[in-house]
Amino acid sequence: MRLTILLISLLSSVCFVDAQNVIQLDTLSSSDKNIHVTELATDSNSTSYYIIIKKEVSPHIHQWHSESIFIIEGKAQMMMNDSTFQIKKGDFIYIPPQTKHAVKVSPKSPLKVLSIQAPKFEGKDRIFVD
Repeated sequence: MRLTILLISLLSSVCFVDAQNVIQLDTLSSSDKNIHVTELATDSNSTSYYIIIKKEVSPHIHQWHSESIFIIEGKAQMMMNDSTFQIKKGDFIYIPPQTKHAVKVSPKSPLKVLSIQAPKFEGKDRIFVD
């Protein structure tokens, strides 16, 4: 239910709403890094991030996390296991645990996404692979 409300909110006003505050995603600053990550919310069940990707995300898996991604802006080629496909604004992608995935961004503009990882992401289960 909370994810549905969040996605409806994103589609209508590009903001993240939780019980404590409203975050206007278009006001968050970026950096010169290839990948800029802003944590939006976290609890024991999940962690939500606003991520800006300028070039690419190297192939990796999450051992025990699922990841749900909503594309806010931009286009990219996404690889999941042995498939490659185009993603764009408005797309929703679900990545189960143990699924190899990577992204190569279109050179025209950065990819901006909302990433929700469940359970809480503590940085221990991301494994980069070839």
